[in-house]
Amino acid sequence: MKIHSSLDRFINYLDVTKNASPLTLQAYRNDIIQFMGLEGSNQVELSEVNHLTIRRYLAWLKERGYSRRSIARKLSATRSFLFFLRKEGVIESGKWSAVARPKVGKALPRFLYQHEVVALLEAPDTHTLLGFRDRTLLELIYASGLRVSEVVNLRLSFLQLDQRLIKVRGKGNKERLMPVGTVSAGLIKDYLEKIRPALSEKNKEGRSYEELFLNKWGSPLSDRGIRYIFRKYIQQVSHKEGISPHSLRHSFATHLLEGGADLRVVQEMLGHVSISTTQIYTHITRERLSEVYRSAFPRQ
Repeated sequence: MKIHSSLDRFINYLDVTKNASPLTLQAYRNDIIQFMGLEGSNQVELSEVNHLTIRRYLAWLKERGYSRRSIARKLSATRSFLFFLRKEGVIESGKWSAVARPKVGKALPRFLYQHEVVALLEAPDTHTLLGFRDRTLLELIYASGLRVSEVVNLRLSFLQLDQRLIKVRGKGNKERLMPVGTVSAGLIKDYLEKIRPALSEKNKEGRSYEELFLNKWGSPLSDRGIRYIFRKYIQQVSHKEGISPHSLRHSFATHLLEGGADLRVVQEMLGHVSISTTQIYTHITRERLSEVYRSAFPRQ
């Protein structure tokens, strides 16, 4: 049996039953296609998959320099697919289910210190349309700890600026209410009054959109567009490696905990299902405390 129809059913299962995000669905599809070799000459029959197939795949990934984290993710996607097929009766149970996941150490999220965040937020030229939009965008990501996908999905109807709240649609389309800082709320109001209408007028098709942030052509700002904007400004103020828009979300959580926020409250704000996911930020604050101690205390 070939993979095409089975893969489509699996992706539909993740979409409907698990309510997985579009990015997750695409990642699963890509990983499974890679495993089954559909883009190469050695296409694999599902009935032929066994523990040796899995091990050869892991060795192939390692030879090509994939990190342990990437290998673990790809194996997880493949195993989920095979378990789904076994449940459907397409394949029988095999030793592939016993292949161990590579051990992955928990890497501490990369974040910015408060003075670095301030430098980033002040980098855009707010005297221009796009500069003001960019400042508003960056301020909101930091002030509310949003994922890029959540910013892309923000609609005008999600704003409750009088209460300084916004509705956020997170992973799995789960919704939560997030507070908005005073500075961020003020910027959004000015953006809505002065900047967004001017950007909207640039749409040649005369279309109006519900998305909060628009690009220079008056269309909704994309995930790629937000990452480009962030990269443009972070390169002006920081030489740190591996800093991304998600680093502002990490910074939001870290600074809240450093300020004494309750871990459960931070979990709710971030939209984490498990408290263990949020707990990694406590390690960051401990690292920060140790760093300050080592640099400031005279007797080491």
